[in-house]
Amino acid sequence: MRRHSAYPLAALMFAGVFCLGLGAKALLAAVSQQTRASASGELDLVAVRPDFYMIAGAGGNVAAQLGPAGVVLVDTGSAPMADAVVAAVKRLTDRPIRYVINTSADADHVGGNEKLSKAGQTILGHQGSSGVSEDVYTSGGAASVLAHENVFTRMSAPQSPFPFAALPTKTYSGRSYPMYLNGDGIQVMHMPAARSDGDSIVFFRRADVIVSGDIVDTNRFPMIDVAKGGSIQGELDALNRLLEMMIPPFPLRWRDERTYVVPGHGFVADYGDVVEYRNVVTIVRDRIADMAARGMTLEQVKAADPAKGFRRRYGAEAGSWTTDMFIEAVFNGFNGQK
Repeated sequence: MRRHSAYPLAALMFAGVFCLGLGAKALLAAVSQQTRASASGELDLVAVRPDFYMIAGAGGNVAAQLGPAGVVLVDTGSAPMADAVVAAVKRLTDRPIRYVINTSADADHVGGNEKLSKAGQTILGHQGSSGVSEDVYTSGGAASVLAHENVFTRMSAPQSPFPFAALPTKTYSGRSYPMYLNGDGIQVMHMPAARSDGDSIVFFRRADVIVSGDIVDTNRFPMIDVAKGGSIQGELDALNRLLEMMIPPFPLRWRDERTYVVPGHGFVADYGDVVEYRNVVTIVRDRIADMAARGMTLEQVKAADPAKGFRRRYGAEAGSWTTDMFIEAVFNGFNGQK
């Protein structure tokens, strides 16, 4: 299994890479080109911090915090890659998976819930332990799966493709859900009306790592689902909230002291990367807003290409989420179309 480090290389200091975020971006972009499943089926591991890894190549990125209590996973990748994720965790540690946190209801982030949960063990020994809430247990002693209540609602809907065993076993409502595991304070925070109405980010405070889910996608424009409560303004609010929580590499920009973000897809990001992403999304949003205010139709807006200048970096002409789909989602949000 290939392992990579997210730490900026010392050589970059002497190469003159002192711009905010540039050192991390240069290294991590190179790493991202290799974050694919190998021919043997193994997944790539990116060391974000000691005992904190990003598992790449399983669909959506999977984050793994390791410690004395066991493993805390954020997201589980797609269903076909679940066995590979289990194998990746076992190569990192022989301790059990204790907790799984879902950032959304997207299949490439929750598809492995059933197998990853069953591969783990509940955080406490057995039901009925003195003074312990029943909330921490799951049937069969498997690892708990936590998500916002809107994620559970969507995954358990009649038309949902997910089996019962893949559903979250614990939900939260309101703004956040705190816990303390492996010597780190973990805050699961709801980002309302961002990509959807159920998005969460997960902040590991001591590690200074934020797992953003698809609120940050360093490969493409954000996948906003207006029909499921998503909005361009909610997405920007979430990005601005992330930036408020992050600390840039200042004043010693060549060192690795900074907040890192594990995105839903792509390379590990730092403050400069998220600023760039937020600014690009804001510019495209403002262009579309101006066109809509002038009475242009959706087809006229697409023809005017409000994503011009950013298509090569974040756009796609084919696949599950294209540039035209992003433009349409933003435009429909302004026009109140659901």
